[in-house]
Amino acid sequence: MRAVDVIMKKRSGGELDREELATIINGYVAGSVPDYQVSAWAMAVFFKGMTPRETAILTELMLDSGKRMSLAGLRGEAAPFVDKHSTGGVGDKVSLILAPLAASLGVRVPMMSGRALGHTGGTLDKLESIPGYRTGLSEADFRKGIEEEGYAMTGQTAEIVPADKKLYALRDVTATVESIPLITASILSKKVAEGAEALVFDVKSGPGAFMKTVADAEALAQSLVRTGSAMGKRIIGVITDMSEPLGRTVGNFFEVEESLDCLEGRGPEDLMEVTLRLTAWMLVAGGKAATVEEGISRCRESLASGKPRELFLANARRQGGDVERTLALRGNYRSKHRFELKAPASGYIAAIDAWKIGLASVNLGVGRNTAADSVSPDVGLIFAKKSGDRVEKGETVATVYGKDQASLEAARPLVEAALTIGAASPAKKSLIIKEIMS
Repeated sequence: MRAVDVIMKKRSGGELDREELATIINGYVAGSVPDYQVSAWAMAVFFKGMTPRETAILTELMLDSGKRMSLAGLRGEAAPFVDKHSTGGVGDKVSLILAPLAASLGVRVPMMSGRALGHTGGTLDKLESIPGYRTGLSEADFRKGIEEEGYAMTGQTAEIVPADKKLYALRDVTATVESIPLITASILSKKVAEGAEALVFDVKSGPGAFMKTVADAEALAQSLVRTGSAMGKRIIGVITDMSEPLGRTVGNFFEVEESLDCLEGRGPEDLMEVTLRLTAWMLVAGGKAATVEEGISRCRESLASGKPRELFLANARRQGGDVERTLALRGNYRSKHRFELKAPASGYIAAIDAWKIGLASVNLGVGRNTAADSVSPDVGLIFAKKSGDRVEKGETVATVYGKDQASLEAARPLVEAALTIGAASPAKKSLIIKEIMS
């Protein structure tokens, strides 16, 4: 079967069968179907969509393109394996806080994460800003981390879902990231391969998300819940607001610093609201809490004990991180190229557009324009003020750091356009929009 025939059928809105989808996916992994044909197929999927049956077959083909992690036989076998995944946002460092927090409460977290995609940051890039931290774990190292600390953080190896690893990078540079079937297959193939028994999905909605509307976010959440449930997993979808950057930092090492703040009980309210809610759902999914409210209460108690911070540092050491150097760099690891975003008028911050900040952060060196780009650990934005805060004209709203002067100048108009000042403080609202259970 020719790949071009499959592309033509999908371009015309046809439903692809297993053999046709295997032609694209298996051929791409084997090297017989080139990037440009897979790009054309992905764009056809973007515009024509997929049926639930197609999405399920695609997920299975991607999962079967490589090996699966085996978590059988670990000590503490009775503890559940539960993971969380975000569809991508700006300033979204929740995974760095949530994993040790959930682990401290008896949930084992096998977390396979990705890199910066489009305007959103990547968990692996953030972790690798910790000097020496390794995200390319062997299965043995992955198992050992889960056994000892209750969680481990890894990227995809060449053996784990290779189809997704290749397609993930291609989607980023072909404007096909937002496709619901492709997102569903990408996420679930990785999560099933890593060994999770239950999954909590943070589906972002708003300007800084790939799903710009609540309706689109709900469609993705429903797709994830429906497909994951059909694969025998307990699935919870939480739709959260990504109109503004989450927390007070955007940037790889900056977000590691803020994660430590959260683990020490000093996290910003918006970031902690989302983190506590998602972690609580993980406890419910894993049978460690009867209700979300009980889960949040248990999370607060654990944070006060200091155990999640200890697990974070233990994980960093296990995965090669230089903890002492990391703590010494805290507050000091900053590019010399910087400017301050000043309030253009007195009033209240009415909005900080996450989409524009995300695009600016790519220019600064936080993210990537192409799959081959490198990222910088010491660049990004640190906000002194967020929505609802009173500012005076000329007061610093954020400090912006770039990899060089040219990157700063490219980012400046986007950063300035992201800020809206109003005469009155905007109404406070929850970032939790809707929750969907299987």
